[in-house]
Amino acid sequence: MMELRELTTIQEMLDQIETIRFLYPNITIEKYESYLSEMIPHNYTQIAVFENEVCLGITGCWSATKLWTGKYLEIDNFVVNPEHRSKGIGKMLTDFVEQKANDLGCSSIVLDAFTGNFGAHRFYYNQGYAPKGFHFVKVLDEKKLTQ
Repeated sequence: MMELRELTTIQEMLDQIETIRFLYPNITIEKYESYLSEMIPHNYTQIAVFENEVCLGITGCWSATKLWTGKYLEIDNFVVNPEHRSKGIGKMLTDFVEQKANDLGCSSIVLDAFTGNFGAHRFYYNQGYAPKGFHFVKVLDEKKLTQ
């Protein structure tokens, strides 16, 4: 049976690095821990789906406030183990995030999906998400990006 769990500590998140590596194959434990230590104070948490204590999918999320939207929740680093896709794990995660956003009084949920990631586009459209604009990026130092 699958179980949803919210991860709030660095250690809980570090324990699931192998699932994050489906998204960022080369991330080191040191870099991951360093980034998490900067992210967690800014309302970053993770939601994970487990089956028999094995993490099958995970997403990060954080709440913040912007002038155009007020309080919102952002989905970040959404990944499901490729061997367990199309089993409803992604929907479990987005449903949980939506309930969390409602509980926090958010006006909306936002996320970024890379332009060429058509599988993600289809998934998010099916969950009721739609593009609202463009997320422009100017890379200043490619060596600093997590590949």
